[in-house]
Amino acid sequence: DSRIRNPHSLFSIYNSTPVEEMRKKELVFFISIFLVSAIILGCITTSNEQHNTGNQSILSHEGKITPHNSPEKGHEKLNKSSAKANGENESNTRQIRVVDDFGYVVVFNKTPKRIVSLAPSNTEILFALGLGNNVVGVTDYCDYPPEAKKKPKIGGYSTVNIEKVLALNPDLVVAAYGNGAETIEILRGYGIKVIALNPKNLSDVMRDIMLLGKITGREENATRLVEMMKKKIDEVKRRAANISSKPEVAHVLWNDPIWVSGRDTFVDELIKIAGGKNAFEDMEGWKIVSIEDFLARNPDIIIVNSGTGMSKGNNILYHWALKELKDVKAVREGRVYVIDSDIISRPSYRLVYALEEISKIIQDYSKSKEK
Repeated sequence: DSRIRNPHSLFSIYNSTPVEEMRKKELVFFISIFLVSAIILGCITTSNEQHNTGNQSILSHEGKITPHNSPEKGHEKLNKSSAKANGENESNTRQIRVVDDFGYVVVFNKTPKRIVSLAPSNTEILFALGLGNNVVGVTDYCDYPPEAKKKPKIGGYSTVNIEKVLALNPDLVVAAYGNGAETIEILRGYGIKVIALNPKNLSDVMRDIMLLGKITGREENATRLVEMMKKKIDEVKRRAANISSKPEVAHVLWNDPIWVSGRDTFVDELIKIAGGKNAFEDMEGWKIVSIEDFLARNPDIIIVNSGTGMSKGNNILYHWALKELKDVKAVREGRVYVIDSDIISRPSYRLVYALEEISKIIQDYSKSKEK
């Protein structure tokens, strides 16, 4: 309204008749009464808000999370207290502007309450932040923590059922690279706020944890989770500094065909932090190789996946390696190890647990060579 921007249009008495002047003075009187009333009401409201904020700050001291000690118990504590600890009520009214891993700008005018996760790694992070009660849908492969298995399913990782997602009425969908650009764009076309993640290393994972913490009002929990990761990484680095000779390490994801982790992968980074050298670092990303490639590189250590990754069976890759790679040094010397595929292949905070296992393997190798 131009009259509000220009007070003279309300109160000017230039070129006025006496009657007009009287009417304008009456108008000024009533407006003054209105403004005074508004100020008084504003002071009362502010007082109430300050009282509520004070209560929140007292509650914010309740509980500490320790996901590295007991993820399941940590999640339970987060679900009960993290909303208070992170000032969730205050975040409902704030506007947040973020940029996801694909450069897409997303603006949130309120804290998301109904979240759908389109990747197991995303689900793990959301639960670790204490958002288990807010997660209303997950993929068929989201199995950690155990509570995630009870959530409604929206299809596979690369076969997301759009209708099932829409039926859950989410105000946030946390997607991943493997969902496909088309799926993400279709969801955005329906007006759903989608954050697409594509971390390529541990630093990216930690950044994404902080991003989700900011969006959901769980910054404090996100900070604690990242600090836990950094602490474990630093501990492994200190141990690795004492290794004189770096062993060649090969990581096998699958055997038909043979998939290995090359450079610029999560496992490549874990091997290097732990004090080893990736036997397939001359290859970028995840690559298909032959048995002859293994014989040519002749790694000191072979790590294979197990668990609920690409097969429900136990130790399939371990027995395959013992048989098919019997002429490789790692097999001959009994240095083939199994690591749960969920912790070594999913880009979530649990990568640091895989890092600890790889560190122990390399440390044992190093000690054996010193004898």
